[in-house]
Amino acid sequence: MDSPPDHHPDRRQKLNKITFSGLPDRVSGSPHLAGLRQSEREAYECIQEFLEQEQVLEMDKLKFLSAVDTLSGAVHAQANGNMDDFFPKTVLAEKIMKLILEESMEALVSTVRQQAMLCVVALSQVNPPLHLSQKLDLATAGISSIISLPLIMPSLDRKESASLYLQTIQALDDMLQALVMEDLEPSMAFLQSFLEVVLPCLVQSDKVHEQTRILGAVSRILRFICNFPVLAHMAEFSMTGKLMGTLGLLCMSPNLEVGMAASEALHYLFKVLALQRSAKQKTENILKDLQKHFRGEWLASIQDLTMFFRKYLTPEERADLILVSLEALTKPSRRDARAASRVLRTILKSSVPDIGKVPEIIKHVYHHMHSTTDAAAQETIRKVLHVLAQTYTDEVVLTLFEMDEQSQRGAHKPWEILASFPKGYEVIMEHLLQRLTPQQRSRPHEPGCRAQISPLIATRALHELLLEPSRRVEVQAFFPHLFLALLFRISSLLGVGAAQRPVSQGMDPVSCSVEALKTLMRSAGYSDHVACVQELQGWELLTSPERHREGVALLGRAMVLRKCWHSRPVFRLTIRVLQDPDLENHMTALVFFTELLQCPDVAAAANEEMVRTLANWFQREEPAVVKLLLRAVEVLSRHENTGKQLRALQPYVLSCCYSADGSVVAKTFQVLRDLVDQLPWQHSAAFLIQLAFTLPPFLEEESEHLRLTAFEIYGALLAKVSRRVFVFPLRHQVLNLLILLVLHLEDANSRIAQISRPTLCHLATLLGWSKLRATFAEKDVWTILSALLQQEAGRALWFLKQSVLLFRSPQVPIRRTAVWFAGQILQTLGAEEAREMDEVHAALRHMRADPDPTVSCLATQTSYILEAKEKTWVASSTSCFCPRRLRKACF
Repeated sequence: MDSPPDHHPDRRQKLNKITFSGLPDRVSGSPHLAGLRQSEREAYECIQEFLEQEQVLEMDKLKFLSAVDTLSGAVHAQANGNMDDFFPKTVLAEKIMKLILEESMEALVSTVRQQAMLCVVALSQVNPPLHLSQKLDLATAGISSIISLPLIMPSLDRKESASLYLQTIQALDDMLQALVMEDLEPSMAFLQSFLEVVLPCLVQSDKVHEQTRILGAVSRILRFICNFPVLAHMAEFSMTGKLMGTLGLLCMSPNLEVGMAASEALHYLFKVLALQRSAKQKTENILKDLQKHFRGEWLASIQDLTMFFRKYLTPEERADLILVSLEALTKPSRRDARAASRVLRTILKSSVPDIGKVPEIIKHVYHHMHSTTDAAAQETIRKVLHVLAQTYTDEVVLTLFEMDEQSQRGAHKPWEILASFPKGYEVIMEHLLQRLTPQQRSRPHEPGCRAQISPLIATRALHELLLEPSRRVEVQAFFPHLFLALLFRISSLLGVGAAQRPVSQGMDPVSCSVEALKTLMRSAGYSDHVACVQELQGWELLTSPERHREGVALLGRAMVLRKCWHSRPVFRLTIRVLQDPDLENHMTALVFFTELLQCPDVAAAANEEMVRTLANWFQREEPAVVKLLLRAVEVLSRHENTGKQLRALQPYVLSCCYSADGSVVAKTFQVLRDLVDQLPWQHSAAFLIQLAFTLPPFLEEESEHLRLTAFEIYGALLAKVSRRVFVFPLRHQVLNLLILLVLHLEDANSRIAQISRPTLCHLATLLGWSKLRATFAEKDVWTILSALLQQEAGRALWFLKQSVLLFRSPQVPIRRTAVWFAGQILQTLGAEEAREMDEVHAALRHMRADPDPTVSCLATQTSYILEAKEKTWVASSTSCFCPRRLRKACF
């Protein structure tokens, strides 16, 4: 029984749309009839007569078609035959096409359609070749006249109709095969245009017989193409993905006939790809495997489709296949949606190969994610978005922001979908984290030619993902890395100025980064920390180029005060970050590091890695860096159980005493003052002794502040010394500074004098000088020096050397007292010390030119004393026999 007539006039009208120009009124040109036979001349005349007629009968049509076939054979037989020598080939082709279109779409009762198609085959064999547009119009006319015919069921009373139908189908195949040829090779350009016409009809049709006819035509033309090793325009053929996607979906049709026809067409498409794109040594095995699945179940076809999707499709073709499946996924038909879901889940099940047109796919998902009602389809759409976001994060993020800006904000929730898969969320966040720091490389599997997001876009994407509440656990894990990355991002922006232009009007990179940092802290459960920083105006300071470091310090201080759980992980990460010697934001890292170190839990995490890192930065000798490092050491000294780390850093602190930068030296002495107060002698004896040997040059420093600090440190250091530990070399070093300590009772700074006196008293206690202790505590300098010389006469020459060194003191009272005491010592010396006077002579001669007249006068008098003593020493050594000198000589 015939099916009802076609109820799709729009589709049929689309297929019947022809672009040929109109027929001329009469045929022009002089035909070359000399070489034609009588029958061929009659054919020529028949054609000429037919073209001039307006209304013709079916018999006339058949005669015309037969005549064209005859004339085509005659032209083909000629060596350089050309149909245009007789009739314009385009005119004949257009006339034949009109005959096809004039045939009834309701029933197949005539052979005109069949003969017209065979006539096209004959016409295709002669020159000149038809243009691609003419070929497409003929193919479109032929396929449209067939697919809309009613279904012809095989029966005894309709045997002739069935036979005519099969002959017409064969004629259509012959015509398509003839039209697809270009010279001696199939033209993929023609196949491309043909598929662009028939595939929409295949997808839109809901009639089984129409679908099977289209699938059959496609299958047979693909089978024909498989016979040729070389195909014309194969590189430009771009319908592979769409065709494979459409056929793959139809393989799962509930109608067995449609499914088998689609499977067969898909088989031949695979065969074409295997022959054209696989390595020669693998082609035979691939074809054997394909043959095993020929006309098999849909599962086998989908497995082959997955293999070809991964290995033999280009990135753009893969995208086309995905788009075709997504289109089916969003259709009202649940069967189409489930078939598309199976295809998409299968091809995206494991690692994803390179895919093109990612923005186009994302836009489709964006616009249809909420219009789909089927739960399985919705889940598949989410899966597609998430898989692409993991692999092509940059393109997905850029597209989502573009769509957000074009549509009403908040109308769609793609960010919620991206945040809905834990593992994928981690991959996306890691990639955005890398993009936040441009010096890091992108993922190796992402082609370098693809679009890459800027740090600003990465920041915005992080902000959007952090707003989603479903991934709190993952945020906790990423917190240290994201926190430091955003903090460093702010520092970089403030350091280099407006390095990036905003993506949209009013989008400030610094503000965007600060908001992302706030959102990160809130998402991790630190809303009170955000409020604390706000109360201290830390966020405003953080965005200020002049006071940015104060903002960084306040941020770290808030984490310490509010006992942030992530303080230790952030601290450990900061140490690892500081191990990079080329770190751009090392000042930010050091400021934040120092503030975190005030937390006892953080200080407990200090280890050898931290010590090595700080030691390396100490060696950079940058004043700003060194002062921060000294601050870190100072903070570290206030915690318990950090002695090991402090001992390792103490040599670097001492080396800072000799810095060329005065502010560094001042900071060093401030730190040393605190260290001496904090450190017990028992565990820090070596450092304190080394410090005692470092301080003497600074006790004569011109800067009163630095000299005062040096005396404070030295006094506090000696206060820790007991008689039990007061041994060499410390004992010798302290005695070597004895005269200096006494003379600085005359220091211009009264506080230094106040420090020197108790220090002398404690020194007297250590040395067991009980009488001198009372003198040190109450008497003036002159009395103390006299008493000291009287009690310790055996050390007179040692005291003299100390006094001579103080001749260079910048303070007049100390120089004057030193010269006076040198004179007192010279009067007590004997002849045996005469050989030690050369240095004293030179020093006194220099002091005679002292700018202060009292010092100069005193130095002159002392020089006379020394000269007089030398004369007495010479006379004594030549006028008498000295048993002592004889004994020394004997020894």
